[in-house]
Amino acid sequence: MSEITRFTALAEKTYARSGTVDMEALEQGMRAAAMKDGAHALTALLRTIRDHDGPVGCPDCGVAMKSQGRRSKEVITLLGDVTIDRAYYRCEGCDARLFPKDGLLDVKHTSFSPGVRRLMAKSGARESFARAQEDLWEYAGIRVDAKDVERVAEAIGADIATREEIERREAMAGHLPAPATPVPVLYVAADGTGVPVTKKETAGRKGKQGDAKTREAKLGCVFTQVETDRKGFPVRQEGSTTYTGAIETAEVFGERLFAEALARGLLHADLVVVLGDGAHWIWNLAALHFPHALHIVDLYHAREHLFALLKLIFSPGAFYEARCKEWSGWLDEGKAEKIIAAASALLPKKKHDRKAARTEIEYFKTNRERMRYADFRARGLFVGSGVVEAGCKNVIGARMKKSGARWSVRGANDIIALRCTLASSRFEDYWAERASV
Repeated sequence: MSEITRFTALAEKTYARSGTVDMEALEQGMRAAAMKDGAHALTALLRTIRDHDGPVGCPDCGVAMKSQGRRSKEVITLLGDVTIDRAYYRCEGCDARLFPKDGLLDVKHTSFSPGVRRLMAKSGARESFARAQEDLWEYAGIRVDAKDVERVAEAIGADIATREEIERREAMAGHLPAPATPVPVLYVAADGTGVPVTKKETAGRKGKQGDAKTREAKLGCVFTQVETDRKGFPVRQEGSTTYTGAIETAEVFGERLFAEALARGLLHADLVVVLGDGAHWIWNLAALHFPHALHIVDLYHAREHLFALLKLIFSPGAFYEARCKEWSGWLDEGKAEKIIAAASALLPKKKHDRKAARTEIEYFKTNRERMRYADFRARGLFVGSGVVEAGCKNVIGARMKKSGARWSVRGANDIIALRCTLASSRFEDYWAERASV
């Protein structure tokens, strides 16, 4: 008798005796019964799949392997636990062990089916591993341990990172097809955000207040623009934003971001724009990898520096408010030279304030060509790095900065790789590709 038949009979008797119906209990019970029947059917189906035809050669040394009979294996699937019966081989030359059926079914070195691992990776990337454990049971009826979710999610993230490294090498070697459609404007943006890590990962590093508690994760994004709206404001092409990032040096990250831009059509774009705040590492990598691009400092950050400068020079009041309006107008017009000249003539008398003001003035001197905002807007271009800043919050911060989180750099980079793939809408392509290998 099937589990569904058994449950149906029990539910009918319960209703006949009580005259009441608990719809939710019926739903849950029927789902559990259907999954049990499905697990039995799946077990039977897998039993019909043949392990291997002909001799089995050792994958390590090539010597013919000797059969060791058959072994069973319990695997957690989307339908529940199933038992897989498979042939077992051993190499007498190098003592390698092989279960051909495990490779065929994609359960090699794991007790979780591909379907379950896919859910574990996606849920583990989006929520804490403990919360992912709860959600998998609540929504899918799959009982796994939080530590298993962590291992699977990080392993898949590591596999994504490895594949992306291969793709980066191919991109750097020029093995890329031309974009299927023209790329009028290609934007490249970068930013960084701190990720809480274990003490081991910050040994010898100083933070703003004593020993460092975080490591900087650098995030890059690439997106395209094909039009402006009726008012002339730029419109980001829907679905065009892709992300890449990791906790790594600026030098390594620069190559990462350059390869991502190459893959997105850098060499075929009519115009390339690099967006960022005033961080030196961003403009150093922009000068190295995107020297012919148009470089734009985020207007919001420029305004922050402007107001910091104004507060150092003027006291609060009507005159200060008037200067804020006047100097903000200069900034919007892209006339950083006016700000530099006016501020240089009005340096504060206090030594500390004077030094701080000179630092702010130097910011405008360094970035003045990146602040031609009136010209940029006239050309219908973005003047803000909000896309990558939102990415730092949503792609990295929302997962990596959960209360109590402390990451290893390796584990953090695995999850960042996984989350970047999800945010870039590339996960399904990755999953299909890995399954076909």
